[in-house]
Amino acid sequence: MVKDYIEERTMDAANYIITKEATVRQTAKVFGVSKSTIHKDVTERLPKINPSAAKEVKMILDKNKAERHIRGGQATKLKYEMENRNISDEMN
Repeated sequence: MVKDYIEERTMDAANYIITKEATVRQTAKVFGVSKSTIHKDVTERLPKINPSAAKEVKMILDKNKAERHIRGGQATKLKYEMENRNISDEMN
């Protein structure tokens, strides 16, 4: 049987993902556990604890996965804009 604190963490993580449309990485950071732990909680444990919440979380995680290449591209663009801005400031 799943320990009570694990079940509670699983539900808390699921609620966080649902309310914030958060990624596994963001959720892991908030809860102070690894990405692997959150992933196991919401993909293996949650369906046994709360199947309807598991479906909602799955939809959000699927959406996040489909969009991750866009977020990665935006992060890279921002990184290079900041670097270019810093170089421009140094020249002035």
